Amino acid sequence: MRFSQSRRNLLAASSGLLVLKPETVRGSEANSAISVGLVGCGRRGLFDASLFVKTGHAKIVAVCDIYEDQTARARQQFSSARVYTRYQDLLETGVDAVIFATPPCQRPEQFELASAARKHLYLEKPLAIDAAGCRRMVAAAGKVDKGKRISVGFQQRYGKDYQKAYSILKSGQMGAIEMIRASWMSGDLPLRRGHPPAEEKMRNWVWYRDTSGDIVVEQDCHNFDVVNWFMGAHPVKAIGYGGRKRRTYGDILDHLTVSFEFANGVHCSYSANQFSTRGYSDIGETFVCEKGAISTSRQGYRWFNKVVDETPVDKGYRTPAGDEEPAEVHTKYDITEDAVLSFVGGVRSGQVENAVFSAVDSMYTAIMAREAIYNRREMTWGEVQGM
Repeated sequence: MRFSQSRRNLLAASSGLLVLKPETVRGSEANSAISVGLVGCGRRGLFDASLFVKTGHAKIVAVCDIYEDQTARARQQFSSARVYTRYQDLLETGVDAVIFATPPCQRPEQFELASAARKHLYLEKPLAIDAAGCRRMVAAAGKVDKGKRISVGFQQRYGKDYQKAYSILKSGQMGAIEMIRASWMSGDLPLRRGHPPAEEKMRNWVWYRDTSGDIVVEQDCHNFDVVNWFMGAHPVKAIGYGGRKRRTYGDILDHLTVSFEFANGVHCSYSANQFSTRGYSDIGETFVCEKGAISTSRQGYRWFNKVVDETPVDKGYRTPAGDEEPAEVHTKYDITEDAVLSFVGGVRSGQVENAVFSAVDSMYTAIMAREAIYNRREMTWGEVQGM
């Protein structure tokens, strides 16, 4: 089933958008399906690619992976796609856009080459696992063709309900943000088995620090990106703790807590784990403001508007009424659809962006948190950038 007309019209409201005349984009893109290449044919890559096709305006014409079983699965899903084992060769083809869903430790090197290939790029997060990788991403992002769309898989930025929650917060009706709570409490990671030992680090890259950046970088960067977006700034320092309560495989953490401080004195309390059981999960963000609060997640948003009289006595909370926005909205689909729809629509219409810069700020935030945990001391933004 294709997207509804209202969601077809959705375009990203994130910063850095530039609208070009359709004729300045590749001539046929505005009237026909864009051709897309997929680099990284694992679970996430194939899922992203399926959503591109679902828009009705994109076709997967090339797939690339270093493992034959991965490209074989991709060919089962996209039978007419050409197969490559080197992403460099795929970049030399005539595809309009390329999805990169490879291990994040490879992203800076791949982006340096891809940014010069004059393609529209959809990059899965994380963009890097260390400060050096972040610097490489920023340098390459500054050289990309201004007419190409460079989007990052921080799907909350494109989720229509996240965007609505953002607009409520920025309307000023709740006042300034005073504190933030965010979390990603969820289950364990998938584990691949049956491969040769020499392939372990790539097959199970998410389980290792030097390939994934640890869970605080690979997973929790989603929350940090939302917090930075809603705050309009990044935190300036962090302190945290973490460990391994149940994990016996790999070398990454399975739980952590971090406290962030922003330059204006706002604090964010963050917690995460990867061993929640019996269906329990807590994934999202809550922004407590002067006159209320709003909670966001991939399942929707809920907001509370505080009622006070002339005395300092708190009368409690009420939900909006009348013509005001609903107090609770449920998102009934995977908001990655919104991110992909925005990308494809932007490529076809000439509404381009370069999301690398804001995404790198979120990567620095995650790296600052990780280093605070590893070093068991407060880490500052400047300190992490200089690493």
